[in-house]
Amino acid sequence: MQCAPLVASTMATTTNDIDDLTEECDECDRQTLHTISVKILTESRQAENAQYSREPYRISECQVCGDIEQTRMNNA
Repeated sequence: MQCAPLVASTMATTTNDIDDLTEECDECDRQTLHTISVKILTESRQAENAQYSREPYRISECQVCGDIEQTRMNNA
């Protein structure tokens, strides 16, 4: 059985600081340091359904311009 070849990705590279990654910033139009976190966000605005509508989001904050991107991690 043959394994599929690994594909190198240039989306994010690590730096000396474990909390920061270098990523492309749309606002700065270049590679900049970003702080990455994962947060559980509530999507429903109705209180009775809020407990069932929480989803994980990847939060990326540019350390140069402060731009924040939120990406839903579960696309169910």
